[in-house]
Amino acid sequence: MNHPDLISKTIAFVKQQLAGAEGGHDWFHIERVYKNSLLIAQSETCDETVVKLGALLHDIADSKFHGGDETIGPKTARAFLESQKVDELIIVHVLNIIENISFKGGNFEKQFHSKELEIVQDADRLDAIGAIGIARTFNYGGFKNRPLYNPAIAPNLHMSKEEYKLSEAPTINHFYEKLLLLKDKMNTETGKQIALERHQFMEKFLSQFYAEWDGEK
Repeated sequence: MNHPDLISKTIAFVKQQLAGAEGGHDWFHIERVYKNSLLIAQSETCDETVVKLGALLHDIADSKFHGGDETIGPKTARAFLESQKVDELIIVHVLNIIENISFKGGNFEKQFHSKELEIVQDADRLDAIGAIGIARTFNYGGFKNRPLYNPAIAPNLHMSKEEYKLSEAPTINHFYEKLLLLKDKMNTETGKQIALERHQFMEKFLSQFYAEWDGEK
């Protein structure tokens, strides 16, 4: 049986786990995805407990920061949920969300489908676009010491999952390899509406960026 304070305990656990995390994948990222998930869930028929847990635990141990190990996140989440005596069916559903939420170069076929995954995935993708998406992208590019832009290096839209994970391309390329593709990959109506506005903001940003780069204004 789930504790009534399961969500507050999960929040405390996630904050502790992500103390000192890279700025685009820290507690505040989780909090924004959590809020976005609750907003989207209002217009959907879903299990809100699964949505909340999926949102809070979706990046509990991002493989990017653990040597590419994609099993560590689900393992960490399972150990925590079992310690809270959460029902096994809910645990499995939350792990399926964690394992299937990621973009992975856009060439990854989801192995699992549920309304709850669609909601959390949309919420996570919304945090990758718009003003915050731009800020997170350059923050991560700086974290990896990547150049801002190099006109000689074209974006690669056909990367395998492995190539995507190992890419050292300039940060601007990431807009074409991921961020600008997300608008058309949203699952829910609410997600699509919010994504359109954030997409248009990114397009304006890129226009301004190139004009400044070329000394036009």
